[in-house]
Amino acid sequence: MATSTVATVVPPVRKPSDEELDVYGLTHQGKVRKTNQDHFLICSLRKQMLVHLTSLPHLTQLPVLGERLAFLAMVADGVGGSAAGETASRLAVEAVTRYVSESVRCYYASQGENDDAFHAALQDAALQCHADIVAMAEAEHELAGMATTLTLWLGLWPRAYLLQVGDSRCYMLRDGQLTQLSRDQTMAQELIDAGILRDADARHTRWASTLSSSLGGRQTAPVVTRMDQQWGTVGLLCSDGLTAHVSDERIRDRLTRMTSARQACEDLLQDALDGGGSDNITILVGRTIRRHSEG
Repeated sequence: MATSTVATVVPPVRKPSDEELDVYGLTHQGKVRKTNQDHFLICSLRKQMLVHLTSLPHLTQLPVLGERLAFLAMVADGVGGSAAGETASRLAVEAVTRYVSESVRCYYASQGENDDAFHAALQDAALQCHADIVAMAEAEHELAGMATTLTLWLGLWPRAYLLQVGDSRCYMLRDGQLTQLSRDQTMAQELIDAGILRDADARHTRWASTLSSSLGGRQTAPVVTRMDQQWGTVGLLCSDGLTAHVSDERIRDRLTRMTSARQACEDLLQDALDGGGSDNITILVGRTIRRHSEG
C-alpha cells in the first residue's frame, strides 16, 4: 500500500520586539589611564538610525520610523597617544556606522537574498575605515601612529554578523556555556596558533598586547563571521580593559546571574576596577526576554 508523507511546516521564529531587547553599555577610563580612548555605540537601524547609548556625545537621537531593520553594537579601543587613540576609535565608530547603515538598506532592498555581497560589504566597510584613518594620520602629524580595534555585532534576525579587527572581544552565553566568538588578533595569538607559545603563558608576554591587525595600523585583516540568533542568548562585547582583569569564568558567572543588562555591565566594571583597572574599560551586554505570548 502506498503511503504519503505530509511535510511539517515549521513557522519562522519571530523577531524580538523593541521591548524584548535588554541592552546596556558603558565605558570607564580605569584607575591608571589619564584619558579614555575607547568608544562604543548601540543603535537600531531603521529607515533612520535610533541611537540608544554611545560614548560619542554629538550623536543625537533620531526619531523612530518604522520597523527595526537591524541592531548594531560595537566597541573600539584606540591605540597611540591619548589624542590619537581617541580619534582613531571615534573615527572607526562613526565611519563604520555610516557604511553599515547603507549596506543594511541595500540588503533589505534586495530582499535579503544577496548574503555573500553583504558579507563582503562588511569587510569593505572595515577596509575603507582603515584607509580613512591612515590618510588622516598622514595628513596630521600629531595623529601619527594612531590605530584602533573594532568589534562589531550586527543582528539581522534571525541572522547575525560579527566583524572583528584587533583584540576587543565578543562572547556569547547560551545554555549556561560561555563561548568567545571573536579571535584575538594579537602576536601572542599568532604564536599560540603556530604552536610556539602556550595559551597559559600568552598573557604574561609583551606579545599579548601587540596587535597583529588593527584599523590604521601596519596591517589590517578584518574577519566577518555569520551566525544564527536564538532567543535566550546573552551577548557581550568588551575592550581588553575587562578581560585583562576578569576571567572568563567570572564573566560567565556574572552573565548567568544577571537580572538586567545594566546590572551585568556595572558588576563587570567593578570586577575590572577591583582587579587593577589598568586600562580603559568598555562593556556592552545584550539579551532577549520574551514579553509576549506565542499564541
